[in-house]
Amino acid sequence: MEKYLILNTLNFPILSMLLIIPVVGAIVAMFLRGDTLLKYWGFAVTLVTAIISLPLWTCFDKTTAKYQFAELRHWFPALNLDYVVGVDGISVLLVLLTTFVMPLCILCSWTYIKTRMKEFIIVTLLMETAMLGVFMSMNTVLFYIFWEGMLVPMYLMIAIWGGARKDYASIKFFLYTFAGSIFLLVAIVAMYIKTGTFFIPELMAHSYSFSFQMWVFLACAIGFAIKMPMFPFHTWLPAAHVEAPVSGSVILASILLKMGGYGFLRFCLPMAPEATLYCMPYLIVMSLISIVVGGYLALGQTDIKKLIAYSSVGHMGFVTLGIFLLNDAGIKGAMLQMLNHGVTTGALFILIGIIYERTHSREISDNSKLGMFMPIYVTFLGIFSLSSLAFPGTNSFVGEFLVLLGAFEKYPLVGAVSILGAILAAAYMLRLLQKMVWDDSDGHGHHDHDDDHGDDHALTDCNFREIIQLAFLTVFVFWIGFHPTPLLDMMDTTVAHLIHQIDAGSAVHEAVQHGEHHALLNNAGAWVKNLF
Repeated sequence: MEKYLILNTLNFPILSMLLIIPVVGAIVAMFLRGDTLLKYWGFAVTLVTAIISLPLWTCFDKTTAKYQFAELRHWFPALNLDYVVGVDGISVLLVLLTTFVMPLCILCSWTYIKTRMKEFIIVTLLMETAMLGVFMSMNTVLFYIFWEGMLVPMYLMIAIWGGARKDYASIKFFLYTFAGSIFLLVAIVAMYIKTGTFFIPELMAHSYSFSFQMWVFLACAIGFAIKMPMFPFHTWLPAAHVEAPVSGSVILASILLKMGGYGFLRFCLPMAPEATLYCMPYLIVMSLISIVVGGYLALGQTDIKKLIAYSSVGHMGFVTLGIFLLNDAGIKGAMLQMLNHGVTTGALFILIGIIYERTHSREISDNSKLGMFMPIYVTFLGIFSLSSLAFPGTNSFVGEFLVLLGAFEKYPLVGAVSILGAILAAAYMLRLLQKMVWDDSDGHGHHDHDDDHGDDHALTDCNFREIIQLAFLTVFVFWIGFHPTPLLDMMDTTVAHLIHQIDAGSAVHEAVQHGEHHALLNNAGAWVKNLF
């Protein structure tokens, strides 16, 4: 087992600390009184967690594909089940994304959440531990525990602090994602029966028959496709986003959706390489449909939150497209898109929460001509809107460019079709920007909005707390946009190793297996070329 790991050489168990601190913070929060104290406590715990995670960036060895900062403890020896955590060039970036987004989730809820603050802080902190556990786990059972553990806090977040249709949205979210998790559990049990181990690197190194790979791939892919969400499993996402509180939407967009992409990279590609190659054409087609359908549905929305929710379907379509191109540019682009989507779409949901607190409406028509009254707000709105449509110089441009580069390298027509998604993104984001900043032709702007919660004096520009949140995310928009090299270097060795695993796994099986499925496998590339 140690040959896959670089055991933690720091003076403290950093990964376990990241898992434990939010749990301890949640326990302490149970005994605190007063909403203000609870908010400061929640922010302090998430901020400390973010600070403690910094060595993952500064001390990470970019030259190896082994899992680093690893911790190994015997758990249930009779089942060959150990507590083992570690990070590589893919998971370390998602861990850092999680730790740095969570303090913003507390800040953006500072005045938005008005009831049951104690429960909200507890749920948020438990959510952080579950999400971090998914990205750190090197054991399939531990992975599944955290994967399922994440569902309950998010369900509660939507069901308790959500909007008018919170019951419908929370139940739909839970049922969809739980149903997908059942398939994942079946795959985990099947692989244990086959190999006698739950250790993920050993499962990657094992050779499986083609039929077994197909069953494992399909079972895992269903669970991960629902989480992404890919077409046609995307219908739970708009309802969850619209009804969730602002922090719930940020967590969903910035972190939860990334678990599906991470699952494909961690399970499907290395553990079922031949099935991946065989199913690649179908996943590429589903990704293209997600890109076009997500953009088309976003274009027709009048609710700002629904628009951004449907845009996420399109953006995550670029992620799965990059993953299943199975080349260096595509996978790196997919990874960058996951990080970029977390930054940009998380910021857009924070902006939606800010304006909703002032106008009490998410309709575009009720939030028009803001440029005259909220110049700081519309400046940030412009930056993140341009990032969302992948304007050159912003973070999303780099990731989308790499995915398109990988597509044109392999299947030019796939790249041509995916460009429709970029065109649609420009259409719906520029439309949103134009109507919210300048347009008052419909006569419904905020200046005419009659609500029972306040008057036009409530329409003040962003305060210091809100500016800090948005400025922090703006730094990443331009840093990644102009200098993505550090992130690409972090993932370079791991991505190269992943591609080698796919090629080697397929080659080993091809050397020992013969049959009709091999003719189909060898023609997978031709299938795509003929289709497009």
